Amino acid sequence: MEQTSLNLVAIAVFLMTLSALLSPVLHISPFIPAGTTLGILTLATLDSVSWGGRGLNIFLDFFASSQQRQRVIHHEAGHFLAAYCLGIPITGYTLSAWEAFKQGQPGLGGVQFDLTLLSDTKTIQKTPLILERTLTVLMAGIAAEMMIYDNVEGGEEDKKNLRYIMRIMGIPNSLYQQKESWALLQAKNLITRNQTAYDALIEMMEKRASLEACQSLIHEKLNQIEVIT
Repeated sequence: MEQTSLNLVAIAVFLMTLSALLSPVLHISPFIPAGTTLGILTLATLDSVSWGGRGLNIFLDFFASSQQRQRVIHHEAGHFLAAYCLGIPITGYTLSAWEAFKQGQPGLGGVQFDLTLLSDTKTIQKTPLILERTLTVLMAGIAAEMMIYDNVEGGEEDKKNLRYIMRIMGIPNSLYQQKESWALLQAKNLITRNQTAYDALIEMMEKRASLEACQSLIHEKLNQIEVIT
């Protein structure tokens, strides 16, 4: 079961216990909290089994604060900028669970990449730079959050994907933390070097600009930097 669904189940159980204790005092029928809790548990189970937790994610997404939505945009802009600069093909992006659902994407949304090159082990062995760049892109969202907010709330899925890629590439477990820290540092440096493009990209993503428009903007900003230097 998805973590969000598990959290909801835990809350439902807590509320049922609390209401059972208070119902005699408040003169509430014990069938009301029991029925409500059963309904929540049933919906959470069905959503987890049938939808992979997407229904609950969409529901909770409607209650996200403007600050949370801004954090998501800053996080995903980090991924987007790093992927463009490092030559990792971007196939699309979404910034909420609802947007992801409409595009047929799982999860809470994010930047989608074309990682087919990683499926060719021989290519990776000949060009290890592809793997290094992919790891940097995966850590770029976390890097962006750290730089803007001094802490990180998202990125667990990014770390899971990073470690999954390292595992299928045969990288020893003992090197995971080193590789992760290295990729994080590279991502921070990349965003810092291209701060103007990053800030402009955030504004474009806030407007839900098209993939092509975002890429054109980054290209334009990078060319301006080259002219100045």
